[in-house]
Amino acid sequence: MQIRYFREYSQNLDRFMEFKMYGHAGKMCFVFPCQDGRFFEWEDRHMFEQVEDLINQGRIQFCTVDSIDKETWSAFGNTAHRMRLQEQWVHYVMDELVPSALYKAGLPADSKCMTMGASMGGTHAANLFFRFPDRFDKVLGISGVYNMEEYYGGYHDENTYLNNPCAYLSMMDPNHPYIQKYNNSQIIFVVGQGSWEDVCKATLGELASIMYEKGINAWVDFWGHDVYHDWPWWELMIKYFLPQMV
Repeated sequence: MQIRYFREYSQNLDRFMEFKMYGHAGKMCFVFPCQDGRFFEWEDRHMFEQVEDLINQGRIQFCTVDSIDKETWSAFGNTAHRMRLQEQWVHYVMDELVPSALYKAGLPADSKCMTMGASMGGTHAANLFFRFPDRFDKVLGISGVYNMEEYYGGYHDENTYLNNPCAYLSMMDPNHPYIQKYNNSQIIFVVGQGSWEDVCKATLGELASIMYEKGINAWVDFWGHDVYHDWPWWELMIKYFLPQMV
């Protein structure tokens, strides 16, 4: 498996950001780490080894995104500042990282890509997929949180709205052109019903209801009551779902 490391300066975040790329061909998939995680988390957890056959066959390649969650979702400071920084991170991903990764992979600049992540990584994957359907046409969200209200402390502004999938999807007109774009895509969300999955299970249920009401077609999968919020189950989930997506 080809693995490459990069460190590039972000104008949006005014700092250097790191990322790694895995594979030599195929669908470009942007992978987001768990809350407060780093770009090397999935490698450290041997997640790519679970789907190494797909990588070696040139069916998929990955770019691992670094998070700034410790300054945004995990911080206890001013919500307006935290969510302004979160939005700057979104612009870093979309305006800087995605074009850079596609160029390095030798893919066309307008290539449709995939998002994927577990826990808070699933949240990021869903948020970017729903916000930018012209860029992403596949999402695999694993054990994510999709209603971010509890992180806002009662404060609301444009940035809190833009980073809360249940909020903006619930307000979307069923005739909005994004709906058809979603339905031309492949959407998979999965969660367990065991330990530490209560919030994730509840918000996925809320998201599923909203998607049904808006006419958004998605595969929403609730695994068993023995399936807990941790890496051993996430390994099984990517091994089950990814071959059906690439």
